Amino acid sequence: MKVLALKGRDFISLHDWSREELEEVLALAQWQKARLQQGILDTALKGKQLGMYFAKPSTRTRLSFEVGIQQLGGRGLFLSADDLQLSRGESIADTARVMSRFLHGIMIRTFAHQDVTELARWATIPVINGLTDEEHPCQVMADLLTILERFGTLEGIKLAYVGDGNNMAHSLMDGGAKFGMHVAVACPEGYKPDPARVARAQATAARHGALVEVLTDPAEAVAGAHVVYTDVWVSMGQEREAEARWAAFRGYQVNSALMRLAAPQAVFMHCLPAHRGEEVTAEVIDGPQSVVFDQAENRLHAQKAIMTLIMAD
Repeated sequence: MKVLALKGRDFISLHDWSREELEEVLALAQWQKARLQQGILDTALKGKQLGMYFAKPSTRTRLSFEVGIQQLGGRGLFLSADDLQLSRGESIADTARVMSRFLHGIMIRTFAHQDVTELARWATIPVINGLTDEEHPCQVMADLLTILERFGTLEGIKLAYVGDGNNMAHSLMDGGAKFGMHVAVACPEGYKPDPARVARAQATAARHGALVEVLTDPAEAVAGAHVVYTDVWVSMGQEREAEARWAAFRGYQVNSALMRLAAPQAVFMHCLPAHRGEEVTAEVIDGPQSVVFDQAENRLHAQKAIMTLIMAD
């Protein structure tokens, strides 16, 4: 396996990494996953400390990073919003500089994307974006790994994302554009992805033989798709908008009728947690086309590869 010089890099957005660099993440993730299944644990991060700061609740992000760093021989320190002086007004800059004296890497899961970029600006160790309101790159690396396992390629795969034009839509467009995929995002008016991020992904797509488009008709997006993807309609911090969102997204539920428009071998994906009966029916998410728990497991393998590449000696 060719190893690129990635030590010390931040992992904040898929847009920041080249296709070749992201391919290395996927290749290493596949290799480490295969070794783990054989009972072989790599200790590439022996003695390394990962600070894990959570401003938002988490299941998959916490489990995958904490288990992942342990499997690699290191240690993860869970830090909630109440555990740090950030909650009492200490600046992100000072926090970053202090954390850099104790740790070898920082994973942050928070609301404002600017908090991650500010942390990375001042930290002298790698920063990993575990989720912001604008991007979710670690999830999409797990998604790409899952698609690659299922179809053997990413090139030419059509992924239809149906629902809110949120952080998942942004990162799926970035990832799909880098790998020559066709990403069709279907959202109601008023809930489309950020136009600047759409334009950025479309420019990337043009360089990689990919296609990124934003539509309003779920049926048009899903037609012939290899992957049908959705996310919750009401994300953390949007609870006050719940009724308006349910009304807006009522026609965007992924159900059996919509799945029948996809390719015969199509799979259903969801980053979880899911609300059955809202964005997806139980028949679909618990049915034979669903790979949502493969995605969840692959968070571990994708993130182990990211941590290894940017933190290992």
